Formats: sequence, C-alpha cells, structure tokens
Amino acid sequence: MEIFRTIAEYRDWRKALPSGRSVGFVPTMGALHAGHMRLASESRSADSDTVVSIFVNPLQFGPSEDFSRYPRPFEADAKLCSEAGVAAILAPEAADFYPADFSTYVEVAGLDKYLCGASRPGHFRGVTTVVLKLFHIVQPHRAWFGQKDIQQALILKKMVRDMSLDLDLRIVPTVREDSGLALSSRNVYLNPDEKTRATALSKALFTAKSAWEKGERSAAALTNGMRREIEASSPTRIDYIEAVSQASLAPIDTLDGPAVLALAVFYGKTRLIDNVLLG
Repeated sequence: MEIFRTIAEYRDWRKALPSGRSVGFVPTMGALHAGHMRLASESRSADSDTVVSIFVNPLQFGPSEDFSRYPRPFEADAKLCSEAGVAAILAPEAADFYPADFSTYVEVAGLDKYLCGASRPGHFRGVTTVVLKLFHIVQPHRAWFGQKDIQQALILKKMVRDMSLDLDLRIVPTVREDSGLALSSRNVYLNPDEKTRATALSKALFTAKSAWEKGERSAAALTNGMRREIEASSPTRIDYIEAVSQASLAPIDTLDGPAVLALAVFYGKTRLIDNVLLG
C-alpha cells in the first residue's frame, strides 16, 4: 500500500497506473471504523484499485466545533487500510491542499438549507469544496459514501450531476454496532452511559419505519413518536427530528413518496446523526 503526503506524488502514481484499471475512492477524515471499511470493501469488489483519502477538512467545521480535537489516529487508520487491501492513501498536509490565498468554493444551493445545513451554516460548502477538489486529484471512476451522512451524499450526487463529472457515486447502507448505534468517528467522545442512551436514536428510527411500513403516512405522527422515545433517553439537546423528501430534503407533512426520517441529537457534547430511508 502506498501513502502519499503530497498531491504531486499521488498524481505521479495515478498517471502510472495501467490503462483500463478502474479506481474507486473513499474520502474520509480518518478515525476509521467498520463503516469506512465497508466502503473500502465495496470499492474493492467493484474497482481495480481503491484509494482512501485521510484529511481533516477545516472548511467544514464551524468556529465552535471540534476541528482541533477531532481524532487523528493515522497509524491505526493506515493499518486498517492495509489489512483491507487499499492500494493507496492520500493524506495531504493542509498547506499543500489549501494554498495560503485559497479563495475558490463550491456550493450546491437548495439541498443545504435543511437538516444539518440549517444548524451548521457553511458546513456543506466546505464538504462540496473539498470533495470536488479530491475528485479532481484522485480521478476515480467510482466514489463511495455512507448512508449515515445522507444529506451529504445526496448533495454530492447533485454536484456530480450538475458539474457533469465522469464518475459514479455510490451510497452504501449505514453500518451499526450490535446495539443499533450508527458507527461514527465521533462515537469515541461518548462515555459509556451516553453511548447506552444514544441507542434510543436507532430504536426510534426503526420503530417509526415499522409504523410507516404498516401504513402510517403522517410525518407528525412518526416524528412525534420518535421524539418521545428519544426524550426518554435524556439527551442533552435535540437539534432536529424531521421527515423530509428524498428529492429535495424539504420537510413534508405526508409521506406519500420517497422520504427520509433524519435526526441530529446531542448526548453530552457529542452531536450524533442518523436516518432511515422510506420508499
């Protein structure tokens, strides 16, 4: 497995790959877990070579968020990637990735107004900017993203379409712990009690999904039931619990088409997100 710390070194490697080999790409901020490895596994099953990027992107963190303390266990991450059969890691330094006078940004208007976009202004501009730049550098045939970050994935799919990028963006179902808790790099912030209480998130989502499968179509009925179950777990704060359209991510009253039940909830200082797709 190759590890590249500069864009130039990676590009030399990429140019030297034999023609006809497909490249799969898994963009990450590191602190890798089984969810990331599922993405790498899916890529390896479809692509000749899999590239993982590890870059904690400052553009997607707000001023009061956890950029400085975000976990950066690079050696452990590299070991996981090597064991998973990853061909290369791209882990550039911020100074190489963002020149001192960097001033070009990418924004997908509309889909960023809702859910996490409403409570984290500027976050998705940072995501789309870094991912488009990574796409240009890595030159993948396919890129792999997890459903847990469904708003991010749908925004990036629209960016790929709008910018006529020649790649296939795949969304892979969320990987969960045995308790149902969605895997996240930020789970390491949770103490044992918070981690136990946070299992209410997936329980509430799947209870609501079951009600939808039995014919419930009222967004209020589904989200109110979720809220009651989550409030019983004594979260620090509920950011949002929403039923939204899969197409627009706008809130809906009646779930008569493809929809997403999505939530963001704090336990302690840790903000967790999760969702289920309906239809």
